[in-house]
Order: sequence, then C-alpha cells, then structure tokens
Amino acid sequence: MIKNTLPETTLKTSDFYYDLPSELIAQTPATPRDSSRLLVLREDGAIEDKHFYDIIDYLNEGDTLVINDSRVIPARIFGEKVRVGEFDSAPSKIETLLLKHRGNDEWEVLLRPAKKIKIGGKIKYDCSLEGTVIDIVEDGNRIVKFDYDRTKYTTIFEVLELVGSMPLPPYITEKLEDKDRYQTVYARENGSAAAPTAGLHFTPELLEKIKAKGVCVVPVMLHVGLGTFRPVKEEHITDHIMHAEFITVSPESARIINERRQKGGRTVAVGTTSCRTLESASTDSGEVLPVADSTEIFIYPGYKFKAVDALITNFHLPESTLIMLISAFRGREKIMDAYKHAVEEKYRFFSFGDAMFLE
Repeated sequence: MIKNTLPETTLKTSDFYYDLPSELIAQTPATPRDSSRLLVLREDGAIEDKHFYDIIDYLNEGDTLVINDSRVIPARIFGEKVRVGEFDSAPSKIETLLLKHRGNDEWEVLLRPAKKIKIGGKIKYDCSLEGTVIDIVEDGNRIVKFDYDRTKYTTIFEVLELVGSMPLPPYITEKLEDKDRYQTVYARENGSAAAPTAGLHFTPELLEKIKAKGVCVVPVMLHVGLGTFRPVKEEHITDHIMHAEFITVSPESARIINERRQKGGRTVAVGTTSCRTLESASTDSGEVLPVADSTEIFIYPGYKFKAVDALITNFHLPESTLIMLISAFRGREKIMDAYKHAVEEKYRFFSFGDAMFLE
C-alpha cells in the first residue's frame, strides 16, 4: 500500500467551496469529443478560453502525455433477492454497484437496499448470474461472490456487458444512449467504477496529431473508485481518509517517462488519476518507478509535486479531494479565480463537462 506523508496545513474543507448553478452541470458529453471547451490556466494566473482541440498548441515536441487506460465496467446491475422461507419480507428488487474486484469473482459492492441482506444471502440477476454475500466490510459494503455459466462466458466481464449499465454519477440524470461515451477511446483494462473523465475529450484523430508533433503518449493505469468523486465531510482536510485504488506503471512506461523528462521534455498528466499514479510511483528526485500496488495518496496544498509538470483535468465538485489536488498544483487562489471565471463564462462542469489545462 502506497501512502504519502501529509503536509501540515491550516486549510479547511470549506476553503474549497464554490457556488455552481445547477444548469452548468453537464448532462451529456460533447459531440465530437474534442469540441468541448478548454480553459488554459497559465503559471502566472493568466486565463485563456479555447476549445479542447487546441490542446495540441500547448504540447511541445519532447513532451510525454501520460494517459490512464483503465476501462469502466458496466458496474450497475439489478437483480432479485432470493427469499429464505415464507416469512422473509425483505425487498426483492436489489441494485448492485460493483466497486472493487478482489479476485476469484469476489467483489466489494454497494447494495440498495442492503439492511436485510445478511451473510449467505443470494441475489439472482439476468443471464444466470448469481451473487452470494460472503462478508460485510466498512461503510456497510458487502463482499459478494459471483457465479455464472462458465460454458457460455469466460469472465464475469462478458456477463456484465450484457446485464450491466454504466455507473454514472448521481448528478447526471439524463440517460446515456451510447455507453462508449463514458469510456475513453484508449480504455483497455477492465476495472474502473467511474471514468477517468479528463481523457474523455480525446479522439483518435487528435491523438495521432499529437504524436505527429513529437509528443509521446504513454499509458499508466489507475482503477477509479467512486470515492474519488465524493466531497470531503471532515472540517479539517487532514482528517479525511483516502480510499485505496489499484495502480500500475509498467517498466516500459517508466523508462520512457524518465528518459524524455531527463532530455527536457515535460510530463503532462491526463487527469488527476494519472497524476496520482505518477506521484505515487515516483521517488523524491522525480524518477518514476515501475509499480503494481494500491495507493492512498492524498494531494492538497503544501504537497510538492515530483513527477508531473503539467496537468489536463476537468472541473471538479466543490470540497472534493480533486479540487484540492489541482489547488496544490497551481495554487488555491488561482484555481478558485479560474473556477469563478468558468462559472461566469458558462463552462460545463463535472464528468461530461469541459476541461482545463494547468501549465
């Protein structure tokens, strides 16, 4: 487990609050993907209003663009509780949200309603998928062991593609017609319960143009958990406990990132997930090491970045760990001023919203 030493701070959670009109919360993705708007925040605090396809103008030959190639699974499934005896009055309709794969078809899940589903309780889903509750963990989450017809399906992910739906955040109320739009074009490895949303803006064509400019696109992986998007409830941010997420950096990715940075190129992280992965995997001198481990790194103002030189990100929820991270990167006052500008200029916010580039 990778943890970080928390810097001292007098900042409170309320210092990261801002007012956001509900009509600015994006309900649908931009079409085409790279037509979304881009707010460029310069190091000196200057702001430029662009479109995402302009990002190529801010990337230089020799830079390394680091993407998170984790793939969102259709993690929301609906089933029926298997009743035990005629006096079992528990609700039969059960919503299951898969949060974290623990191996051997065991998952940490969120069940709704959950109170009357005890250890040993069973849930039946479509396509002969069945789940058995085998444990109860912190926050009331359950550990469920899934079983399915292995003569028809090689992995549970094949079943989920048939019976599951995308776990969109609760602030998105419109139905997503094409579930691939909550997936980056380079998504590869199944495991995320939510999209690494900064990557949603890239198209294959834009990526090819970026590569042709002499920018190397390198993958790392962080399986995104739902805790990433939850507001911090503690008054003092240092009292907040980060959720653990699994990350990998391959030896090849680490080699490329280090070699290009040593030659003067910048490491540009696509999203807070790539940023947290790189910072978790780096030494104090900024060298990125190969890793396959869980991380609980918590980045807020006072943190000294080691591996990331520039950051592409979306607009984040008030009082979330993500707005704290970008405030650490560019300064809280500059970030809050940029958010105020974005609200005034009616940028679109959150998962399907517009983007920022922090130099």
